[in-house]
Amino acid sequence: MKKVPVKVDGRELTLSNLDKVLYPEIGFTKAEVIDYYSRIAPVLLPHLNGRPLTVKRYPNGVDEQFFFEKNAPDHTPGWVRTVNLPAPGSTKGRESIDFAVIEDLPSLVYYANLAALELHVPQWRVNKKGDAQPPDTLVFDLDPGAPATIVECCEVALMLRDVLKSDGLTAFPKTSGSKGMQLYADWDRREEPSAYAKRLAQLLEKEHPRQVVSVMTKKARPGKVFIDWSQNNPAKTTVAPYSLRARPRPTVSTPLLWEEVEGCEHPDEMVFTAPDVLARVEEHGDLFSRA
Repeated sequence: MKKVPVKVDGRELTLSNLDKVLYPEIGFTKAEVIDYYSRIAPVLLPHLNGRPLTVKRYPNGVDEQFFFEKNAPDHTPGWVRTVNLPAPGSTKGRESIDFAVIEDLPSLVYYANLAALELHVPQWRVNKKGDAQPPDTLVFDLDPGAPATIVECCEVALMLRDVLKSDGLTAFPKTSGSKGMQLYADWDRREEPSAYAKRLAQLLEKEHPRQVVSVMTKKARPGKVFIDWSQNNPAKTTVAPYSLRARPRPTVSTPLLWEEVEGCEHPDEMVFTAPDVLARVEEHGDLFSRA
């Protein structure tokens, strides 16, 4: 195993297996994964800041076995922020978990070197003491049931945007990096977010029964878009903006312009790889920025 010592913003790391191919279809290597995360960091880190991290690691590439990891590995450097939080219902019987909270470039590079391709975070943050805070973000996960595609998701996203706007909330769209998309909005805690999201999903299902479904039942979903409101459960996470996905190609969960959503006519228009996203950020900046 070839190891390369590097210094990132003053922190010493050891990178390994940089030539290992993690996306075999196009030969995208671990070095390229680390390079992507390093270059996208200025727009990615604000969306990870304060949010306990769950990762999907693919040590032998996207075609091989992966594992979810919530607990920071034992060998995690001391300078990576961790917070200890309760873990009710843990599959491993733990009462609490030491989550990593990625807030700087060295921490991000450390996880990229672990082949943590996918970064998932909840809709809430921890404060400086490490205490969980109420949700600050609302999310709708739009999942197309074949033969529906992201094109139909875009149509539903526009419906949701209008409903949210009438409630005084501004929606921000992004691709999931897989087959669907998500809508986010800053949450003012007017009520329990899952209850609010469920009500909106049921409203759109009632108004557009041929296009929208609000229940998870598989048999109800073919040809429709499932609005998954349950992602607002504090125990759940959603793929972070700018995270890679473990698809055949290194696709990214990509923030969108509303004009792109309005004009989408073919699923391929909504597929963005790591190089595409770096170019988009160069052109548009962070389309998920609230600044």
